[in-house]
Amino acid sequence: MAAADMDIDFTRRNKKPRLLSDSEREKLDEYLDSIHYSSRYSDDHFEYRHVQLPKTMLKAIPKDYFDGSRGTLKLLWEDEWRGLGITQSLGWEHYEVHEPEPHILLFK
Repeated sequence: MAAADMDIDFTRRNKKPRLLSDSEREKLDEYLDSIHYSSRYSDDHFEYRHVQLPKTMLKAIPKDYFDGSRGTLKLLWEDEWRGLGITQSLGWEHYEVHEPEPHILLFK
């Protein structure tokens, strides 16, 4: 399915993927074993899951991954969320952040 069919608000992303430096990635290593992946669930259109990052991990993520007006992470390109240590099969798209709990990323 094309990204255009997924109703992704591309204005909430970096214009192009902003990859982490080696030193930025090293700061995230201690959190990798604490990332929680929900079971998959679906509707008539998509399969979904949410990924819960440790709350303290947000402090180690570079500021330009955040949407200052919302106080949450931007919608991340696949190269960005994989760089944070999120591991999922191919085809997942980060489409929303749960604003009351900004450490929860929603994928479809």
